[in-house]
Amino acid sequence: MRKPVTIIVNADDLGMSRCVNDAIFTMMGRGKVTSATILANAPEVREACGKLSLFPQCSFGVHLNVTEYEPLSRSGAQLLDNGRFSRKIAAAKPSERVVRAVYEEFCAQVDRLISFGVPISHIDSHHHIHTTPAGFLALKALQRRYGIRRVRLSKNLYAPADRPGMARLWGKHAYNAALRNVYRTTTTAGFTELRTYARLLSEQGIPAMPSVELMTHPGADRYSDETNLLENGWTGDWSAFRLISYAALEAGSS
Repeated sequence: MRKPVTIIVNADDLGMSRCVNDAIFTMMGRGKVTSATILANAPEVREACGKLSLFPQCSFGVHLNVTEYEPLSRSGAQLLDNGRFSRKIAAAKPSERVVRAVYEEFCAQVDRLISFGVPISHIDSHHHIHTTPAGFLALKALQRRYGIRRVRLSKNLYAPADRPGMARLWGKHAYNAALRNVYRTTTTAGFTELRTYARLLSEQGIPAMPSVELMTHPGADRYSDETNLLENGWTGDWSAFRLISYAALEAGSS
């Protein structure tokens, strides 16, 4: 008999708005979401953090962010575009100045969540900024400073029609290898969106990966299809899966 696939269903963007907070907590209460990552510089972060203790079965990480809202650090101000963070930072060259500014902003965000009493289980990032060169270098320094060993992979599970070219796939493979081995880090074997994984299940069956993180965005209008999958079920055979939080992810799961 095949061993169940370990699944983490992670909700991104906790703290973004009251609507997003409510949707994430509703899904946690129903056992549909097992983990969430928090935007430390988002408008409703304090409100979100005040409710974490109601969900002891779930884990909470930091959703590192230098692409939206305002910085928490003086160094973060060096990364602004017209007074706010923007996604332009993703294309920035990993100069010493940029990496230092990103690192110090990351630290400020982690410190803020710690001050709110968040037991940080893992790291991912808004718009996947930790998978860029500058973001990766800042991430590794951050991990060492705070001793955080669990981090989200770069996406490595695709529906056939969306599969990128070999050069990009090899780049992702190299990144994920570096993520795991530069300051030893625990990851799942796979990472993709919930809707992509549901599509793979319906078209090809269960992907041959022992552990997978599924990214979701409950409460966000542009991801209403994901919310529908969470509410109505994304698999018909739950015996094939074992849902866990990020805090329960053990080294060697990948």
